Amino acid sequence: MADTLQDIVQNKKARFEYEILETFEAGIVLVGTEVKSVRQKKVSINEAYARIWKGEAYLTGMNISIYEMGNRFNHEPVRDRKLLLHAKEIRRLTGKLQERGFTMVPLKLYFKNGKVKVLLGLAKGKAQYDKRSSIKKREANREMERELRKHR
Repeated sequence: MADTLQDIVQNKKARFEYEILETFEAGIVLVGTEVKSVRQKKVSINEAYARIWKGEAYLTGMNISIYEMGNRFNHEPVRDRKLLLHAKEIRRLTGKLQERGFTMVPLKLYFKNGKVKVLLGLAKGKAQYDKRSSIKKREANREMERELRKHR
């Protein structure tokens, strides 16, 4: 059976703000109304980051809007959500995150075989001049594409 992927949301700013060195796929622990809001794509991962606390990984700062059809048992929009990673991965990430300048940011949220997954990136912050060079590269590629289209 092939994996069915359905994108929910992407963190486009993460690839601009950070240099992504490695990616990890993790499951995420959600309650019922959170899953329903995620299916409606009422979720934001722009301010989120992952951290390791007491040997477990958590996603902090992810905002899942309240489910309109929910009742008094509705979820809290911004809370720490546990990530499901293998113990070996957590140990490896703990060592990496203790190095100066490293962080884990969510790159995208998606459904894989009916389960909500998050793609995490082990990242190092870019300096201002790195961001400027990224912008220059992107503009040069756009200009080349325009010229190619014009000559076709």
